[in-house]
Amino acid sequence: MIAIDLGSNTIRFIEYDGIQWGKSYEKIVRAAELLQATNKICENAVLRILSAIEEAKSHIDFVGQKVVAVTTAALRTASNGKEVIARIQQDSGIQFTIINGQQEAALTLLAVQNRLYQLHIHNNHFVLADIGGGSTELIYYEDKETKLISLPIGIVTMSEKAMDTIMLRSLLDDFEEQVSLFYGSLEGKEKPITLVLTSGTPTTIAAYRMGMDYSNYNAEKINGSILTLEDCIQTYTELMEMEESVRSQYVGVGRELLIATGILMVESLFKSTRLEEAIIVDDGLREGVALDYFNPISL
Repeated sequence: MIAIDLGSNTIRFIEYDGIQWGKSYEKIVRAAELLQATNKICENAVLRILSAIEEAKSHIDFVGQKVVAVTTAALRTASNGKEVIARIQQDSGIQFTIINGQQEAALTLLAVQNRLYQLHIHNNHFVLADIGGGSTELIYYEDKETKLISLPIGIVTMSEKAMDTIMLRSLLDDFEEQVSLFYGSLEGKEKPITLVLTSGTPTTIAAYRMGMDYSNYNAEKINGSILTLEDCIQTYTELMEMEESVRSQYVGVGRELLIATGILMVESLFKSTRLEEAIIVDDGLREGVALDYFNPISL
């Protein structure tokens, strides 16, 4: 089967047969471009999504394979979300299902737990954060007990809403406060000493710290690596001092502003939880969709 995750910034594809992972592909499509201003998925974003699907079909053989495709915050909130989904199905043959924040969080948790198990990191007590383009999912996990929240704050929406550095700082303060409220709401629960991060920003920071760039990214090396608050601070400083052409080699063309906002959001996560290091996992929603296809969880 092929699992597809259409996020607010990136669309990701992966093959899975229930035992082994096959080919994968991903492409920045900026589905949430102008969403903050118009409350709609714009035509250019739709065209980029359709183009990415065609590119994926040249990398992965879709013939005869079951395709399970989900989409998240951007299509959830857009006033023309259903129309866009119908357009994509008509032009590509792929039917996307809009999932809510709770489902997104549960499927992401499933993928992360599976990866931690594969890495022999048997941690039954952690907080998982998934900073996406249009939302951020926070999940407290302890011995199969979970508490989760989906915040309508992501790197794309925050980047588009912030008109200047003062407004960005205000938005970051609000994000930090909401994370603190969630963390502080865990009354009677032992606060975890482990933070797990998934999604594009933390994996990009980790890759940069290892000397990888956007063209030679290696998920196997990223999975299970440790990222610290100091890593984030240093990476932000170094990337902001680079020439744009050099910086794009590390974070990808068109991602410069997004990655800057994302790094600051990761810093806010560290500060809000008062934790100074995190385990990085590349696996996310698309892997969760694939795993759920063969062994469905209760959503």
